[in-house]
Amino acid sequence: MTIDDILLRNWAPRSRLQTPQTAVPVPHTPCIDVHNHLGRWLSDDGDWIIPDVDALLDTMDARRVEAIVNLDGMWGDELEANLDRYDRANPGRFFTFCQPDWSLLSKPDGGERLLDQLTDSARRGARGVKIWKNLGLDVRDHTGALVAPDDPRVIALVALAGELGLPVLIHTADPIAFFDPLDEHNERLDELRESADWWFGDRDRHPSFDALLDAHARLVLACPDTDIIGAHVGCAAEDLDRVSALMRAAPRYHADIAGRMAELGRQPRRAAQLIAEHPDRVLFGTDIYPTSDEQYRLHYRFVESADESFEYAPGEPYPPQGRWTVSALALDPALLPALYRDNARRVLGL
Repeated sequence: MTIDDILLRNWAPRSRLQTPQTAVPVPHTPCIDVHNHLGRWLSDDGDWIIPDVDALLDTMDARRVEAIVNLDGMWGDELEANLDRYDRANPGRFFTFCQPDWSLLSKPDGGERLLDQLTDSARRGARGVKIWKNLGLDVRDHTGALVAPDDPRVIALVALAGELGLPVLIHTADPIAFFDPLDEHNERLDELRESADWWFGDRDRHPSFDALLDAHARLVLACPDTDIIGAHVGCAAEDLDRVSALMRAAPRYHADIAGRMAELGRQPRRAAQLIAEHPDRVLFGTDIYPTSDEQYRLHYRFVESADESFEYAPGEPYPPQGRWTVSALALDPALLPALYRDNARRVLGL
């Protein structure tokens, strides 16, 4: 075989770089994972993502995870099932968020129905609200119109959450490359090949990334009395200047770092700067489900060590979110208590 016989799709280079590998088995401060999935709606078989809650608690204790926010509460009976399985059975270890049932907007009075449903979810014991990315991409109302993040009915819902004392964690859009053309320049073709329905580059069907993030910002600014967490580093991990600008404009806007080690790790100095600039508003989260001992160790290494050029998805045949390695943030230890726990405690009202 010659070099000309090697096809690009078969090329799987192995790094020959020798760098430190720092073990960080427990976090500087016991942590709260503000972004995780423990319920049923994202599972492949419709069963619980976590089959053994006691085993999860053992992992949490070993890795000094004080609590996990479960974003899978949904509404009604499903919310009750999540609350029974996690929050009520293990007080203080789990905090389940509800979700809005956007199908209510299929009725002319859907906006009012959403407000009633949120009030009911709060009464049942939901500790916050999760708004998923389908808002702005797929959710339509009774007229067939696409519902944007800054739709007046959404603004009313998020404002009510603030009145009820519930934080809102919102995921708007997706990685920028998911909105780019599917061509040789798209940096996430590997991921989009595996999940073709994650591509939103058809402008006849979906708004642009910028349009969605602009609507996200308008929603945040319209609800100044609600604690809002922008999921996945403010929904724009590739553009931290944009995230920081919204944080400066909206004092109760926060960002979690969940699911974006790949993005933050290729700009570690800028990522560390974001946390230093807004020490009271960046929150620790993983978005790794099912949660594992190894993933918590990897996240602590990423936050605390100064290691360079390591895999963000060890064990995978190729890096799923982009063919690069990451370098750790080496955060100032003085920033760690707020990132890991204190900011989450404040937002959750603990």
